Amino acid sequence: MTAVPSMSLPEWLVLAILSQQPMHGFAVAQLTAADGELGRVWQIPKAVIYRAIGRLLDAGLVVPQSTEQGLGPQRTIYAATPEGSAAARRWLHTPVAHVRDIRSHLLLKLALLDRAGDDPADLLHEQRTVLGPIAEAIEDQRAQSGGFEATLLAWRRATAVAALDFLDTITEPAPSHT
Repeated sequence: MTAVPSMSLPEWLVLAILSQQPMHGFAVAQLTAADGELGRVWQIPKAVIYRAIGRLLDAGLVVPQSTEQGLGPQRTIYAATPEGSAAARRWLHTPVAHVRDIRSHLLLKLALLDRAGDDPADLLHEQRTVLGPIAEAIEDQRAQSGGFEATLLAWRRATAVAALDFLDTITEPAPSHT
């Protein structure tokens, strides 16, 4: 297996989509458009989708599978290679390292896992394990800081605590109606 190159969020998103279901770039772009299923979380312009497909092709993570005939131009259907599918699976189940990536990376991972019918419980548990020490470290730094540094650390701590609360909220069992 070759090493997976460093990839941007759009590239990971396209790879994860194509590992779930082969499709053409225009269909991927529709999913990530403002009114698309995944665009509600993170919008990606069509040109960025096609650039991501090109990079994934170059890396050997996706391959052309077939072409779709239609009224418009011929569209190439792409599918993830076995290496691409394995990389996408690893990425989907890896917690984010920074609080700032909760809004983009983690929410997209959760949307993609839901789309595939995959249980996110392990990811959510691991994500909480990653974020807990970050929140504690920020609080320790804030206690020793002054001026704007203390203000910035207070913001970072509040954001980390909100992220932990979010994780707790979505991992709580649904109330039973008995």
